[in-house]
Amino acid sequence: MSLLQITDLQTHFFTSGGVVKAVDGVSYGVDRGEVLAVVGESGSGKSVTGLSVMGLIDAPGRVVGGSIRFDGREVAGLPGHEMRRLRGSRIAMIFQDPMMTLNPVLRIDTQMVETILAHRAMPRAQAWALSRDTLGRVGIPSPDERMRGYPHQFSGGMRQRVAIAIALLNKPDLIIADEPTTALDVTIQAQILHLMQGLVEEEGTGLVWITHDLSVVAGFADRVAVMYAGEIVEEARTDDLIDAPRHPYTRGLIGSVPSRNARGARLAQIPGGAPPALNRPEGCRFAPRCAFRTDGCEKPQALRDNVRCWRAADLPRFEEALA
Repeated sequence: MSLLQITDLQTHFFTSGGVVKAVDGVSYGVDRGEVLAVVGESGSGKSVTGLSVMGLIDAPGRVVGGSIRFDGREVAGLPGHEMRRLRGSRIAMIFQDPMMTLNPVLRIDTQMVETILAHRAMPRAQAWALSRDTLGRVGIPSPDERMRGYPHQFSGGMRQRVAIAIALLNKPDLIIADEPTTALDVTIQAQILHLMQGLVEEEGTGLVWITHDLSVVAGFADRVAVMYAGEIVEEARTDDLIDAPRHPYTRGLIGSVPSRNARGARLAQIPGGAPPALNRPEGCRFAPRCAFRTDGCEKPQALRDNVRCWRAADLPRFEEALA
């Protein structure tokens, strides 16, 4: 049984301009000790899916359909007080913006200690020591001194490391990380990735890593789910997806990575932009940008054999013809 299993999730936002189907029938799962990377450009629904799992969708949005099962228990629609017992203890989320986690008027030690004591019974001094040690684990220098600081006294990257430390405090079963290393330099990013890998391997933690950085995915994730316009368009083992992507959008993402282009050549790019959330194509949502589109792409595409493209098996041959 998967630690987290999302099935046909639908999260919609009801606006004055119409209904925005931010997440439209998304399904994926993650096991204990597994890293699932959820990849896609801005607006694809990656973060909204994570927020739906956490029960953090605010009005005018709401989960209107589907199932979210955590450790065998349905959590979609769970009352607020029951979700609060899970959040921060068994499920944690690391936000891209650390100020969504940190209270600007409270010292770091206060915020970290209260996070521990809200879910675990232990002496305050022990909780303080645990918080300090966790700050050190994520690369905060002089953690004893920094524990007494306020968020505004930290750089953006340092605040992000504090937010990551808070997520790790109670050793959750599942962590949803929403591009947590975007603001960090490459040295600290490597340190955080190593720390997260160790947590997954040693504690059996399930990790959903939301990102647009395919270079991180290649050496970090066990599986990859690619999202586009509110849908999963492809899911595969990481090595399989990197070596032999089957959806045109996945091929475009991988082809646009600088290291995959010849030196001196123009970077490959996907033409156009994602469709407006209120005016998505009725058929394949990627079709207006796809070099392989043809008759039949105007029809809705089902996810078959973990890819949402009816021409997936023919793409290598068509790609050769266009080369």
